[in-house]
Amino acid sequence: MENYTVTVSIDREVQHFEVAEYPYVNGDSCKYKVLQGGALVATFEPDNQHILHVCHNPGGLEEELLHLLADQIEAMHPGNLNFDDDEDEEF
Repeated sequence: MENYTVTVSIDREVQHFEVAEYPYVNGDSCKYKVLQGGALVATFEPDNQHILHVCHNPGGLEEELLHLLADQIEAMHPGNLNFDDDEDEEF
């Protein structure tokens, strides 16, 4: 999959990040790597409900920024938010 750009704004400061998606291997690696200026700043992995959680934060990003990044990444992949594909449940 190709990398894509995510833009996040906190306190009127706009920051741009590049997101790279990698195959997820149940805990062996993170699914999303986030880069800023070519440097790795954070990685995220999904839980069993496809909600992203911080795996590593080598860029020392603030928690609020990490949450906004996770929200933006999740928004780019709405199909991944189908919980267990349970046909009996109605939404």
